[in-house]
Amino acid sequence: MRKTSRIPNFRNLGIHLRVLLLHLCLLALLTVYDGQSGWNVSSWLNDLAQIGSQWAPPLLTVMGALTLAYPVISRWPYRLALASIFLLAISLTALLAYGYHHWIVPLATAQVWQLILLCVADVLMCLYYLDLLQRAYSPAIAEARLQALQARIRPHFLFNSLNAALSLIRSQPQRAENALEDMAELFRVLMADNRDLVPLSQEIALCQQYLNIEKLRLDERLQYDWQLSDIPPEIMIPPLILQPLLENAVYHGIEPQSQGGIIDIEIRPSGKSLLLRISNPLPPRSDKSGGNKMALKNIRERLRLHYDLEAQLRQYEADQRYIVEILIPTRPMSEVVHG
Repeated sequence: MRKTSRIPNFRNLGIHLRVLLLHLCLLALLTVYDGQSGWNVSSWLNDLAQIGSQWAPPLLTVMGALTLAYPVISRWPYRLALASIFLLAISLTALLAYGYHHWIVPLATAQVWQLILLCVADVLMCLYYLDLLQRAYSPAIAEARLQALQARIRPHFLFNSLNAALSLIRSQPQRAENALEDMAELFRVLMADNRDLVPLSQEIALCQQYLNIEKLRLDERLQYDWQLSDIPPEIMIPPLILQPLLENAVYHGIEPQSQGGIIDIEIRPSGKSLLLRISNPLPPRSDKSGGNKMALKNIRERLRLHYDLEAQLRQYEADQRYIVEILIPTRPMSEVVHG
């Protein structure tokens, strides 16, 4: 059975920012609706600051506890993990209310129950919102879009590669056999279940097989330069992140050039993240413009699914080259939770 992927990743900065923003909106609504007929900005800001100072300690405590507990509860069944999150939030809030009552300012019984009920409503609303957010970027939707992208494998790439391999069967049978093996492996990965993270080495091997196939077709017109720094072997990344970018680089940057060109592939650590950079010659402005947007959109959506706001993708032009950069947080195999 696959482990759930619907529990929010409480170690993700994007989740923390969303929860804080949601709480700010809720507190703003609570202070606006205070039962009074009149309303002014100064009084509202004072009320907001007062109630915010009361809610900040339990909120930050709960978020900190969930951050520490996430590696454990994320491996539990969904219902058990959800109940654990709820009970942890309520217990910590009640404990802080008890400490506030005994050591700072005594609270009336009605105030304590009001605090607990507000905490219950708050937790339920946050979990519901995060569940809706997760569903909006659910693996099912991402997989459907990925399958649509995979179904668009360029027919001329398939036919030309097969023809190139067939032309070598008699003169260079070993090279033709290697090309067909590379094609078989490439299509096996493209049509596989690609929801989970994979080792970086696996993605690099797939890209090398793809470039070998294109090299068979384009010969000396296609040149590429791998720049690989010392990277821990346990680093995990989403599958099919580099291969579509290389396909774009070949199709848009190399094929339109009569003399061909060089594709630079750089992979190196960048702080606590991993930088992946691919650059290719700029094609003629009138040739195949805008054809790579679907692949970039698909990659951007899958990065958001896996990393939320912690991953970045940007593309730009410099020195007559088109450059795509991906920055993702390094995630070793021991921290990967399959969705």
